[in-house]
Amino acid sequence: MHLITALRNTPTTLTRSDRKEAWPPSRGTRPGARPDESMTRQPGVETVFAMTGGQVSLDGRPVLRGVDVQVRAGEVVAVLGANGSGKSTLIRALLGLVPLSAGRTELYGVPPARFRAWHRVGYVPQRLSAGGGVPSTIREVVASGRIARQRRLRPTSIADRDAVDRALHAVGLADRAGDPVHALSGGQQQRVLIARALAGEPEVFVMDEPTAGVDADSQRNLAETLSRLIAEGRTVLLVAHELGPMESLVTRALVLKDGVIVHDGAPPAAVGTHALPGHDHVHPHAAPAESGPLRWHPGSAQAGDAPAD
Repeated sequence: MHLITALRNTPTTLTRSDRKEAWPPSRGTRPGARPDESMTRQPGVETVFAMTGGQVSLDGRPVLRGVDVQVRAGEVVAVLGANGSGKSTLIRALLGLVPLSAGRTELYGVPPARFRAWHRVGYVPQRLSAGGGVPSTIREVVASGRIARQRRLRPTSIADRDAVDRALHAVGLADRAGDPVHALSGGQQQRVLIARALAGEPEVFVMDEPTAGVDADSQRNLAETLSRLIAEGRTVLLVAHELGPMESLVTRALVLKDGVIVHDGAPPAAVGTHALPGHDHVHPHAAPAESGPLRWHPGSAQAGDAPAD
């Protein structure tokens, strides 16, 4: 199967139809506790993701155990925890990519199976999906981030091409746009995935360890990119082992341990150099990072961006 065909079946970006208001968040509750239903709803604050009593089992092993959580528009939420704590499973379940064994999850008030406004959400998975057939180029993969915004049979527009160009410049891959994706290293492929999400110009970014295998300079540039997007009112939900330069952007942290949220509130203070509550730091570090900038300048591509390695 051609890689672009596979990408069409993966949500990368989120209309406003069929939505309903979800409950307000309940911070500081005991692990597994349900939101306080006595709290009044907050009109005007839109709920992006909502999960209640969420349970997920993989190969017969419980991964999420009765999770109650919501993410509201404009929040910058980091999901933290040790390997195997359920971080990636949580965000994939919120997107409907992993089925719940019990409980309920909604996107903008709609169950994922009925959700159709995927141009509102930009998703950056941990790795690029493998595909057969004719190898796809970097530009083709990044351009697939525009699919959710395009009508059927409508040719690619100038706005589509401009958005793709800006995204390629943002991650420093504009000069390699014609190269096949399979020829890139893991860190470079991660930058392609970030560019794909940027190209869709979504309202919310969901990122599963976006800095894995990416060098320190690129991490700082990604933080600058997110800072500009957040200033425009975008919502960010990201999984991380360490926040690094993105720490100052995070308004709320969810710390998972054994499939249960053990902390929901302000980002906990680091212990030592990068440990956080619930983070035992027993995982191996990522592969050697790839260098290259990650800069996003909405409105126009920046010809002066440094080239990728």
